[in-house]
Amino acid sequence: MPRPYVVLRRDAWASLADTTQIDVDEATLDRLRGLGDPTSHADVAEVYRPLTQLLHLYMANTGRLYQDSNEFLQLDERRTPFVIGVAGSVAVGKSTTSRLLQELLRRAPGQPKVDLVTTDGFLYPNAELQRRGLLERKGFPESYNRRALLQFVSDVKSGVPTVRTPVYDHVTYDIVAESAIEVSRPDILIVEGLNVLQPARVDTEGHPGLAVSDFFDFSVFVDADEADIKRWFTERFMALRTTAFRDERSFFKVFADLSDDEALATASQVWEEINGPNLRENIAPTRDRATAVLRKGPDHSVRTIAIRKI
Repeated sequence: MPRPYVVLRRDAWASLADTTQIDVDEATLDRLRGLGDPTSHADVAEVYRPLTQLLHLYMANTGRLYQDSNEFLQLDERRTPFVIGVAGSVAVGKSTTSRLLQELLRRAPGQPKVDLVTTDGFLYPNAELQRRGLLERKGFPESYNRRALLQFVSDVKSGVPTVRTPVYDHVTYDIVAESAIEVSRPDILIVEGLNVLQPARVDTEGHPGLAVSDFFDFSVFVDADEADIKRWFTERFMALRTTAFRDERSFFKVFADLSDDEALATASQVWEEINGPNLRENIAPTRDRATAVLRKGPDHSVRTIAIRKI
């Protein structure tokens, strides 16, 4: 049966790149990588540079359509931001992908203004999650203030000059009260999160609402086998014991002094009870809603790239 994607192996995908010199130096790449993420200059050249070029094609065509529509409707409206969604599991590398795309797009001709927002800021505060009995389901769709996230993306896409988004602190594992990030008229907005490709909810009368992805012009899903993602999550958990978990403010400080065996057992339990079910039930089913799927192998490198044809 025909599928809506064309799937390319990495070498075939890399060959599509032209002679553009958009690149990042070693210091920048090191800053962009997530903990334990081995993304290399070869990955930049062979995977992310062609993806950046494809994004430019989408942006150029979207811009032409916007201009033609304005002329047809006899409007003189400022073009609104091009919005890119990046989805995938915990520990799969979607944050590195998002930061790399932001950096490469910033260096493109015209040097567009590119903002990056993660949906972590739209998680309910821990106190509210506790009140709702959802603290153990943090990261599941119901743990987010979906209405606020929808309003944020809608406002940005509608051209509101300045939109504010809450701040999330990964050390304290909570929303930072009375703090906000301002997004002011970017040319491109990248929205990164576990569940950004979730379909619209249906209300009690059977009417579908809006989904965050309704406002995306392009979306990327970072994919891998669950066994590999669990291993990467476990490796990151073990590394955090000697870094972020030792911060006195850390929500996870209780894990810092676990023995290796205890830490491995804890990481496995967290995966089996929280991250694994969330991946299988909520995240993986949204993969086929993406414009592009980057499929990784066991070594964290992207092996195939699937691009939606329709």
